[in-house]
Amino acid sequence: MSTNFDFLRGHWNVENRRLQQRLQGNDDWDEFSATSHNQNLPAGIGNYDDFIPHDWRDGFVGMTLRIFNPQSHLWSIYWLDNETGGLHPSGLLRNPVVGKFSDGVGVFEGDEELDGRPIRVRYTWSGIAAHSARWEQAMSADGGVTWEMNWRMLFTRRDFASQPVRLNAG
Repeated sequence: MSTNFDFLRGHWNVENRRLQQRLQGNDDWDEFSATSHNQNLPAGIGNYDDFIPHDWRDGFVGMTLRIFNPQSHLWSIYWLDNETGGLHPSGLLRNPVVGKFSDGVGVFEGDEELDGRPIRVRYTWSGIAAHSARWEQAMSADGGVTWEMNWRMLFTRRDFASQPVRLNAG
């Protein structure tokens, strides 16, 4: 339903753990803080948020656009940033990840390219509570047989957080 992401509305502190090189057997991680602000789009169409990291990729800004399809009851999620605009070199938006929530967990998958090769991408939302949530991105180079988690975000509502929460390895 179009209210699945209502938990995300508002201002957040985001603790990130991001693999430096994806699908290369790398185990070097960047850990950094960010802020995010999520807002609904009109008439239940979806929502969007900004992603502003601190002390990581100077000047980098990201944005997520989530669109709900009332016929299929699926979400399409687009990642946009100021490095690529979220655009394919053809000028079209990059493919979204598509999916839904079931039993409190949202799983969204789609096809993408990494370094010119086709891959599968998965976003997973879990641990959703009034003042916190967890997001993970994983990629697969073998059509979804195996997955490498390469980015984890722990969200803490800003009016609730007194101290940042650090992610543990694993």
